[in-house]
Amino acid sequence: MTADDFGAALAVNEAVERGHRGGILTAASLMVGAEAAEDAIERARRLPGLGVGLHVVLADGCPVLPPERVSALVGADGRFHRSMLRTALLIAFLPAARAQMRAEIEAQFAAFAATGLRLDHVNAHKHLHLHPMIASAILASGKRHGMRALRVPMEQGTAWPLRWWAGLLARRARKAGLLVNDQVRGLRWSGAFDASRMREALASLPGGLTELYCHPANADSYPDSAPGYRYRDELAALVDPAVRRALAESRARHGSFSAFSAEYGQSSPALATAV
Repeated sequence: MTADDFGAALAVNEAVERGHRGGILTAASLMVGAEAAEDAIERARRLPGLGVGLHVVLADGCPVLPPERVSALVGADGRFHRSMLRTALLIAFLPAARAQMRAEIEAQFAAFAATGLRLDHVNAHKHLHLHPMIASAILASGKRHGMRALRVPMEQGTAWPLRWWAGLLARRARKAGLLVNDQVRGLRWSGAFDASRMREALASLPGGLTELYCHPANADSYPDSAPGYRYRDELAALVDPAVRRALAESRARHGSFSAFSAEYGQSSPALATAV
């Protein structure tokens, strides 16, 4: 079970710690350039059982590099453009933007390495690593920094073009020797993955490696929060006793990506595992 946006705000960091200490949360994805990243890192050091990964940010957030070094990707405020489409097109058609994207991704990997935390997994804010050029940069930097696992945002019931595109990413990642989830639960419920939906997801786990992911916080609004997201409900789901019972009844093995990395390459189609 993974929480995204670790480091975005104290409200998120506090929820991640509570969800791990008192609930089913086993992993969190760190935004190394975010406002509360230092607080998140300190909490992670106190939580050795929490698998911490890198949440690569290239849209709707702050760069690690000085804004002038990623000028094609940021606005006048020095922040990445909010529009994912704009960022995707810039990277696709502007060589300078591609070079800056690669430099920023390398800087984010280096910043994570500097924390001293073990790199549990990698994914991207708003799933921008589905962009093939961004994926290439992550795979290249990840190889230099010990990346072992990558999220592929593929969920049953999503539109076939997205599933097909995500399948391409999965094949690239596996060819690179990375652990990849077979599917994700929570993608279509982003911002509304409440206790009833979490119980439903746990009651219908398929064989293979399934990543449940969420966006918990102890407030429904904080700087840069997504309008309409029910962050507090997602936190409540993580610590809900009925959800914990549903996990136990599922008989799924439960842990961070690192907990399953040793088994990568061994086919276990009848084994339901939840991250």
